[in-house]
Amino acid sequence: MISLAHIDKYYQSGEETLHVLKDLSLEIASGEFVAIMGPSGSGKSTLINLLGFLDSSYEGQYLYEGKAPQINNDRALSRVRNEMVGFVFQNFSLVETDTVLENVEMPLLYRGMSQAKARPIVMEYLKKVGIEEKWDKLPRQLSGGQQQRVAIARALVNQPRFIIADEPSGALDYHTSKEIMNLFQEVNEKEGVTVILVTHDQNMANYANRTLRIFDGRIVPEEA
Repeated sequence: MISLAHIDKYYQSGEETLHVLKDLSLEIASGEFVAIMGPSGSGKSTLINLLGFLDSSYEGQYLYEGKAPQINNDRALSRVRNEMVGFVFQNFSLVETDTVLENVEMPLLYRGMSQAKARPIVMEYLKKVGIEEKWDKLPRQLSGGQQQRVAIARALVNQPRFIIADEPSGALDYHTSKEIMNLFQEVNEKEGVTVILVTHDQNMANYANRTLRIFDGRIVPEEA
């Protein structure tokens, strides 16, 4: 489904050029649950920005289902991102002044769907993540685990081709983390959604079917 070939990514810092991703290649198949692990400064964040169409400034080739995504400008980048990727972040990234329902319907409204059509779809996804009864609450009225369930519903509501979960359990206690990771497994197995998990925690990576390790901007082979 996703193929990166010979990716190089540079950042300019003053007069210094930083080579962050170095001839990086990887393949992720449709329906996989893949964990990406690596130490701080290894290039994880840069890699997921590239995978999630947050950054299109790189050298090399990104193919999705055998074709290069049509990204000619920021507007095209935003459209591709909204249609293809669902994001779940460590800090939930919910709009504090919006209700649960309003947070989850946002991607649908951005796509041009009416509220009348969007709201039954939102309720369906809130039910899938087990939080439909909280539809009228504000994020501050929810626990961390409940807020992350809202974020997962928002990531799923557009029926994305894949989800990028960036340290999704980082702000949660161990018990709640297990619940959230079980939910990702369920989404992957029952909904068939490809999940790309970024984590520093081996316990969380164990939920994935495969782990890619990145070090110093390169994918390193698994130890025998």
